[in-house]
Amino acid sequence: MNGLTGFAVHQAIEDLEIELLLEAMFQRFGIDFRGYDRTLLRRKLLGLMRRRELATVSRLQEAVLHQAGAALDLVRALAVPNAPLFDRPDWVRRQRAALADSLRPTALPKVWLAEPAGVGEAWTIAILLAEEKLYGRTEVFATLASDELLAELRDATVPAAQLAEFQPQYLESGGSGRLLDYFEVSDGEARLLPRLRERITWAQYSLVTDASFNEFNAIVCCRALPDFGPVLRQRVLRLFHDSLALFGVMGIDRELSASDAFAEDYQQVVEGTGWYKRVR
Repeated sequence: MNGLTGFAVHQAIEDLEIELLLEAMFQRFGIDFRGYDRTLLRRKLLGLMRRRELATVSRLQEAVLHQAGAALDLVRALAVPNAPLFDRPDWVRRQRAALADSLRPTALPKVWLAEPAGVGEAWTIAILLAEEKLYGRTEVFATLASDELLAELRDATVPAAQLAEFQPQYLESGGSGRLLDYFEVSDGEARLLPRLRERITWAQYSLVTDASFNEFNAIVCCRALPDFGPVLRQRVLRLFHDSLALFGVMGIDRELSASDAFAEDYQQVVEGTGWYKRVR
């Protein structure tokens, strides 16, 4: 340690504590964050430590291993944050066009929504597919690594008052009706209509450890990929390639680079975006 400043020593110790915490989460709970980008992960961990008034990552690890609810707090802190309905209208408009063009020729299309940003993202896809007259024959698989978060999303609602707030975003994304018409409202809470909810299959699945489980005509994963380190990102891109049908579309967080796994097998759907069609 000779020659290291006090800050550098603190940083080295904190790095070690983070590695031990991630290993403990994997060994104790089977949840693997070890391939996540360390800069983003550190920021989220420090935020959780401030909220729980913990001075060190080691104290956080002690809480995760011994205090009820602490592990779920950690999973929630590192998971993709929930997003509102029709968040990022420009993205949703491109998604509407890409999915419609790709799925329309397919008899029974399958869409994989990997690590979505809560029910907001899943319900957005359901509504836009319904408006494109595709939803009645399309199966949407929404997967998350955490069983606990999955259970919450299966029964989720949104405050009914927010539907009016989301209406401008819905219209900006290409919608042409009333967002409220796609929901049932009870006691001030809104839930997607049953005929739309029943086409979404919520399932536990880890992008980090699991293998391909089906062939899909579209794969959407724009929220989780930025959290992944370079090795894990390539692992997930290979997984998507194994799971995407020929001429299927993939929506990810950014443009592919020449060094990305199977980049030569894709054709960009919209220039400057992360929307691609598999062409070989």
